[in-house]
Amino acid sequence: MTNWPAEAPHLAWLADQRPAMTELLAALVNTDSGSYDQAGVDRVGDLLRHHLTTRGIASERIPCAGAGYCLSARVEAAAGVPAAPPILLLGHRDTVFGPGEAAARPFRIEGDLAFGPGVADMKAGLVLNSFVLEAFARFGGQRHPVVALYTVDEEIASRASRPVIEAVATGARAVFNAEPGRLSGNVVTGRKGAMFLTIEVTGRAAHSGVAHAEGASAIEALARKIQALHALTDHVSGTTVNVGLIRGGQSINTVAPLAVAEVDLRFVTMAALAQLEAVVRRIVEAVELPGTTGRIVDQATFLPFEQTAANQALFEHYVACAAELGLTVAGEFTGGSADSGFTSALGVPTLCATGPLGAKAHAPDEVCRLDSLVPRAQALALAILRLE
Repeated sequence: MTNWPAEAPHLAWLADQRPAMTELLAALVNTDSGSYDQAGVDRVGDLLRHHLTTRGIASERIPCAGAGYCLSARVEAAAGVPAAPPILLLGHRDTVFGPGEAAARPFRIEGDLAFGPGVADMKAGLVLNSFVLEAFARFGGQRHPVVALYTVDEEIASRASRPVIEAVATGARAVFNAEPGRLSGNVVTGRKGAMFLTIEVTGRAAHSGVAHAEGASAIEALARKIQALHALTDHVSGTTVNVGLIRGGQSINTVAPLAVAEVDLRFVTMAALAQLEAVVRRIVEAVELPGTTGRIVDQATFLPFEQTAANQALFEHYVACAAELGLTVAGEFTGGSADSGFTSALGVPTLCATGPLGAKAHAPDEVCRLDSLVPRAQALALAILRLE
């Protein structure tokens, strides 16, 4: 199975870790950590830090402006090995679920399936990364330092985490992002980018019966902008626009002085992002209705995870290592965004969805395949061991 003596101890130790991995997973899932629940996200960080510390792995808190802390842990390369760039294991601690969700539907197991808020997306991935890191701490043997980074706000576009991710990933040999693997066993080799916008349109209030002509409806102006924005959707190129939320107006008998829309834009390439940003700004700031103005008041952006030669080589390397363990792995493209886009855009070879297999992310019936914990951890460990 292996072609380097140092590989065997790592794989053998991981083979026995399913009970311990499941125990840690239960503790994480039973701790609420919605993106806007800083205390909860920090509690998950504290649990992971305690787990690593009790296993002799040093970690540090990296402050994230307004969002608690990212957690970083590092295991150095084997003694006597020439200096090499680190390998980054990436994962986020936040979920989409608010306070009380863990108590309402705590971690539970049915056969080989585990359920609970965030069980697959991506607390199982955090567990996997932690145990792979521990394997290297126990047995050494790797050519590269291995760094695990546990971030805080991926579900809301990583505004606080992105600078930390980019700082840690710069110059890395490779990044493995432990988003959930697909139930097919596949990993993700491409993702859309996303731009989340809040658009504000102001108008001029007036009595809708007595002085209608004196008003300028922000709602009407926003409606026109929504039509122009939705017209940007092109399913062939992969660009989609969805105005998911709108609000506005003052009363039924007042010409609306304010209207707000929240917009989700998806795109496949960096070039498409640049084009969309320019076009969207023109639409938002255009004055179709005299007396109204529009502006973007908030923006968060995920970069697309594009397939590059370096990413393809890392994918093929992982597939070959997984095959030696009896796993069949292919690559998939998805419209969902993730932190892998940030690291890939830096030019760092990146592979996404190396976590345990899962499905139904963000849904009440989210599920993780517990029988994939060990095989996926072994595949990742072997891929790290064999990276030149």
